[in-house]
Amino acid sequence: MITKFKNIKNLAVFKNFDWDNTLRNQRNEVILFKRVNIFYGRNYSGKTTLSRIVRALETGSISDKYENPECSICITDNADVTQLDFTNHDKVIRVFNEDFIDDNLKFIVNPDENIEPFAILGEGNNEIEEEIEQLKTKLGSNEEDSETGLYQDLKSLTAIYNVAKKSHSDAQNSLDSQLSSKATGQPNGIKYQSIYGEVNYDIRRLKTDILAVKEVTYTPLTNEEKLEAETILREQAKDEILVLEDLTLTFSDLSTKTKDIVTREIGQSNKIQSLLKDAVLNRWVKEGRQLHKNKLNTCAFCDNPISENRWSELEKHFDEESDQLEKDINSLLTEIRNEKTQSTNYQVFTKDKVYSKFHNELESLSRTFNNEVKNYSNSLKLLEEQLEKRKKDILNAQLYTDVVDYTEEVVQAKDKLEGLRTNSNEYTDKLNSDQSEARGNLRLKEVYDFINDIKHDDLKTNIETLKTKEEEEKSKRDLKQKEIDEIISQISSKQKELKDESKGAEKVNEYLSNHFGHNFLTLNAIEVEDEETGNKNHRFEIHREGKRAYHLSEGEKSLIAFCYYVAKLEDIDTKAKNPIIWIDDPISSLDNNHIFFIYSIIKSQIYNNRDFEQIFVSTHNLNFLKYLKRLPSVSDKQNDRVRHFLIERIENSSSIKEMPNYIKNNITEFNHLFKQIIECSSIESVTDDNYTVFYNFGNNARKFLEIFLFYKYPDSSNDLDKMKKFFGNEEIPAILTDRINNEYSHLAGVFERGQQPVEVPEMKNTAKLIIDKIKEHDEEQFNALTRSIGYQNQ
Repeated sequence: MITKFKNIKNLAVFKNFDWDNTLRNQRNEVILFKRVNIFYGRNYSGKTTLSRIVRALETGSISDKYENPECSICITDNADVTQLDFTNHDKVIRVFNEDFIDDNLKFIVNPDENIEPFAILGEGNNEIEEEIEQLKTKLGSNEEDSETGLYQDLKSLTAIYNVAKKSHSDAQNSLDSQLSSKATGQPNGIKYQSIYGEVNYDIRRLKTDILAVKEVTYTPLTNEEKLEAETILREQAKDEILVLEDLTLTFSDLSTKTKDIVTREIGQSNKIQSLLKDAVLNRWVKEGRQLHKNKLNTCAFCDNPISENRWSELEKHFDEESDQLEKDINSLLTEIRNEKTQSTNYQVFTKDKVYSKFHNELESLSRTFNNEVKNYSNSLKLLEEQLEKRKKDILNAQLYTDVVDYTEEVVQAKDKLEGLRTNSNEYTDKLNSDQSEARGNLRLKEVYDFINDIKHDDLKTNIETLKTKEEEEKSKRDLKQKEIDEIISQISSKQKELKDESKGAEKVNEYLSNHFGHNFLTLNAIEVEDEETGNKNHRFEIHREGKRAYHLSEGEKSLIAFCYYVAKLEDIDTKAKNPIIWIDDPISSLDNNHIFFIYSIIKSQIYNNRDFEQIFVSTHNLNFLKYLKRLPSVSDKQNDRVRHFLIERIENSSSIKEMPNYIKNNITEFNHLFKQIIECSSIESVTDDNYTVFYNFGNNARKFLEIFLFYKYPDSSNDLDKMKKFFGNEEIPAILTDRINNEYSHLAGVFERGQQPVEVPEMKNTAKLIIDKIKEHDEEQFNALTRSIGYQNQ
C-alpha cells in the first residue's frame, strides 16, 4: 500500500510539503494512509496534482511542464519512489483523473477521435474457463488474514524466511555493533585512543585490521615487545652525541721500556760485594749515605768516624750508572701511572643520551669496555710491580715476565661504543617511522586481543550459518512466489484467449443503463482491419440513437468517462491483480441524483468486490462527501476503516491535513446544527471551551428550525405559525424562541443586544425546549439524530 507522500516540492500548489511535520495525531504519531482514503478539498486546492503524482506511478512519468519537481512516495515493501524513477515499485496502479480521460477518451477534446478500446473476459470457451478456475483454486485467495492455497503457503514460507532473515540480521547487527564500538565508540574506541594516532579510524579500517591479524604470517607482540613499543612512542628526539675523545694507549712502548730497565746490567767493578748480595742492606746503606753525606763525619748508627777511604768505597759502589737506572725506573713508573689514570678515567656517554632501543646494547658495550679497561690497568700494574722490584734491587738485573697487552680489546670496545653513538644519532631521522610502526603493531595487538575476547571466529561462523539458513528460506519463498507468478501468467494467458473487446463496450453500457438510466447513450465496439497487418481490431465510439454522437454535454462526458474507467478495471491487465485505485473528483457537472449514482457504482462495483489493495477518492462536493462516508460498513474488517483527509490551500500553497471532526463526523449541516443545540441544552455554565455554543446559538437554532419545520410543515404558513404548531398551544415558548433566534441571530430591532453578554439561562432553556419537543413529536427521528452525531443521551 501507499503509506504517505513523504514530501512534495515544486509541484503546482504543493510548494514544499512535508508529511511527517504536518500529519500527526494528538499523541504526536505520524498519520498514514489506510486501505480506504477520502480527500476533501475545494477546487484548485491540489486534488488533481496528487492524482497526477500517483498516475506517474502508473505511467512511469509526470508532466514535463513542472519545473524542478520533487516528490517521494512511501510504499509498503518497496523503496521510496521518487521523481527520478516512478517505475521503481511492484504495484498495479489505476488512476481516474483528467489525464486518464485525455489519454483514453480523446473524443472529449475532439469529437472525431475514438475511445481507446480494451478487452475483458469473453464467453464461449467453457474448457478454458474451467482451466482458469482450477488455476485460481490452486492459487487461492490473497485477502489479508484469510489467505488460502498457494498464497497461504507463500505466507507461511515468508514468515519463516522473515524469522531467518531477522536472526541473521540480528546476529550481524550485534557483531557490527561490537565492531563499531571498538572502532569509534567513546571513550575507548581505537579512534579516540591517542596512543594510536588514528583520528580517521572507522569500522572499515577495523575489518581490514582483523583480516591482517588473522593472516598466518601475523605474530602478536609479546608482553616485552609491547612494553618496548610503548617506550618507543614515549621517545622524544634527542640531541646529537659528540664523538668520543681520543684514547691513545702506549702499552707496547711501556712494556718494552719496562723490560729494558728490569733486565739492565750494572757494572760490578768497585762494588761492595756484601751489598751486592743483599739488596735490602744495599738500599739501607744507600739511604744512610744520603743522610750522612756532607752532614755528618761519624756514623749516626755506631757513632764511629767515617773514613775518607770508606766514603771513596761508597762513592764507587753507588756510582752514576745505578743512579741513572733508578731515575729511569721512577720516570717509567710515572708514565705507567699516568697511562693507568688516563684509561681508568676515560668517560663514555650515558643511557640518557641514547634512545631507549639502544639501552640494553649500551649497557652491554659499556660493561665490556670497562672490563677491558680494567684488564689493561691490571697489565700496567704488573709492569709497575716488575719496576718496583728492580728498584728495590737496583744493582742486580732481573728476569722480565711478559704481560698481556689489552690495547686492541680496549680499542675495539671503544669502537663499538662509537658505532652505537653513530646509530643513535642516525636514529633521530628514523624515529617517526619506528613510532608509526610501533603504533601499528600495538593497534594490531589490541585488535588481536579484541577478536579473541569476543570470539570473533565463532560469531562469524554463526552468522554464515544463519545467512545460509536465510538464503535457503528465501529460495523456498522465491520458488513459491515463482510458482504463483507462473500460475498468474497462465491465468492471464488463458484470459487473453477469451478476451473480447466488444465486452468492454457492453460493460460500459451496462453501467450507463443500470446505474444512470442512459439508454439513449451507448458505447459501441467497431471492428476495423489494420491496413498494414490485416489484423482485426476494435475501436470504441459513442452512439446516440444508433448514430455517432456529437455535442455531448459536460455531464454526459463525465458519466461516460467514469463508466469507462470502472469497466476498464475489469480488463485483462487489471482484473485479479489487486490494484491501487485513485479516483479524482468524478462528479464534475453532475446533478445530485447522478452524484449518488457515482457513489453507488464505486460502492457496488469497486468497494464491495474487494478486488483492490487500496482505494483513494477525492472530491470538492460536500454532497458526494456525505455519500463517501458510508463507503465502509460496520461489518467491514478493522483494516478497511476509512481515513479522511483535508487538502487545504492558503494563498498559493497547499498542504494535506487530517480532516477536522466537524466535517468528518457530521453527515449534513442539519446534523451539525442539531449537535450544537443539544450541546447547548446540556451545558451548565459558560467556559472558554464552550462559549461559542452560546454565542452561535441564535443563528444555529434559526437555521435548524427553518429546515426542520419546513419538512414537518411543508405548507405556506409563516415561521411563527409553524413554531406555534411545533411547540403546541402555548404561545410563550414559540414567541420566546422566535425572539432569541432573531435577536441573537440578526440583532434585529435591538442593536444594543450585540453589546451585552449572552443570557445563558435563556439559551439553555430554549435549546432544551427544542430538544424535548423533537423527542415528543417523533422519538424515532430524535434517536436517529442523536446516533448520527454520536451523542449519548444523558
